[in-house]
Amino acid sequence: MAHHQVEVQIGPQGRIVIPAELRRVLNLQPGEVVLARVEGDRLVLERRQEVLRRLKSRFDEVSGDISLAQELIADRRVEARRDGHS
Repeated sequence: MAHHQVEVQIGPQGRIVIPAELRRVLNLQPGEVVLARVEGDRLVLERRQEVLRRLKSRFDEVSGDISLAQELIADRRVEARRDGHS
């Protein structure tokens, strides 16, 4: 995707309007949900479904017979025993 950069102004109530040019490039539609996050000194807006896709891809290699919740509980129990808690 080509690099697009436009100036936006923060409104009196902290609102930012995404300019039409960028909405067209990204095919953003009214009512669409985007998530906002801070990366260093940048504000990043990203579609919710893209965030979910990225998160799901991180766990693609985890076998279906492994319970991540049970793994976490077991890890916490080991840490608690190591720290002297029963």
